[in-house]
Amino acid sequence: MDQDGNEDDYAREEWWLAAPEHLLVWARLRVLDSGVAQVFDSQGATLVYESEDVARAALMDADFRALDGMDDDDAEVLGMLLEELQPPHGHDEEELLPQMLRTLGPRH
Repeated sequence: MDQDGNEDDYAREEWWLAAPEHLLVWARLRVLDSGVAQVFDSQGATLVYESEDVARAALMDADFRALDGMDDDDAEVLGMLLEELQPPHGHDEEELLPQMLRTLGPRH
């Protein structure tokens, strides 16, 4: 556990994004060593799923895509360059939360 009381025992972390009209919405998927998956969402909630597969299915059902799976064409649809798609960063969820939603300009 870190100084803020957050668990640091996760095996993997992935960033997912959705792009409803004029927004970029981030979600962080963490797979714990136990196999349980946690999704930190743009509302500040941490949703717990029994497995990574269930968490991924929930994200895909909500029209999220894995950042790692995106290419230049996917980013262009958002009106951005792939290099511009940088996930939020911070030491804890309190620092991440204000970065989880981003307003985008109109798409052409």
